[in-house]
Amino acid sequence: MIFLMDLQMMLLDVIYFILRNSLRVVLRPRTKPIDGELVLITGSGGGLGRLFAQEFAKHGAEVVLWDINGTFNEQTAKLVHEMGGKAHTYTVDVTNREDVYRNAELVRKDLGRDVTMLVNNAGVVAGERMLDCPDELIERTMKVNCHALFWTVKAFLPQMKAQNHGHIITIASILGLFSTAGVEDYCASKFAAVGFHESLAHELLTEEFEGVKTTLVCPYIVDTGMFEGCKIREEVELLLPPLEPQYCVEQAMNAILVDQPLVCIPRLTYLPFLCRALLPWESNVVTYRFMGSDRCMYPFIDTRRKQMSNTAVMVA
Repeated sequence: MIFLMDLQMMLLDVIYFILRNSLRVVLRPRTKPIDGELVLITGSGGGLGRLFAQEFAKHGAEVVLWDINGTFNEQTAKLVHEMGGKAHTYTVDVTNREDVYRNAELVRKDLGRDVTMLVNNAGVVAGERMLDCPDELIERTMKVNCHALFWTVKAFLPQMKAQNHGHIITIASILGLFSTAGVEDYCASKFAAVGFHESLAHELLTEEFEGVKTTLVCPYIVDTGMFEGCKIREEVELLLPPLEPQYCVEQAMNAILVDQPLVCIPRLTYLPFLCRALLPWESNVVTYRFMGSDRCMYPFIDTRRKQMSNTAVMVA
């Protein structure tokens, strides 16, 4: 009897959340204020990280900028300061857990308070086919895109739990939801990031830390130069062009400010995610081939190889 009652309540909850989230597509929920929040962003020296710093500052948050490149990081801070925002820079190697823990304590000491929002944005790709890729580049991708998430969350989550207030944002990729050929290191690391984030989100809900929110951001290819040369079928690219970085960050911020658990950018990319789960493997393969998604990374790999060759010639 108890089982049937629990089943009934579960089904009612499922229907309620489906209707609520469907309504949110039409009627945007109220955004939460983040002025005064202390937001730490990894990989803030350029690309999406720099834009996230500016967007959070625009909303009144104080930002802590972590990047391995101190010069680029200072340039981001300068842009935030020009907006009238507060920014604090730290040169950090997020793959080194001791460096992460040491700088986390330094942030608390310097600023006198705890980080309340963590944006795990740092990411890399080897740009080589697996059998041609040096082992150290594969390890680097896994360390930056996956292992670093453990170190940063372990550094800042305890204080969020203690206050039952915080927000952890993971910038993953649609290649963490479905994959393509030629970027095994990146896909593996992003699938791992998605798994890490979802498990953490379940843990927080199970332990009833409802004040600590999570948002998983899965964007399509963003035009930051990271995947320069990536190409799908021309007719399909008209519907699904590379994302403008500013648009990507704005859409991610829209999700963060309403505590949305998952956002795929653009919305069209929810479709292949669902197809991967519902359709036979062979159906997805022929769809990939039609779209040109099966070989889309090969031009990128060729472009990366040429860039490395040119760099080697210039150095020589």
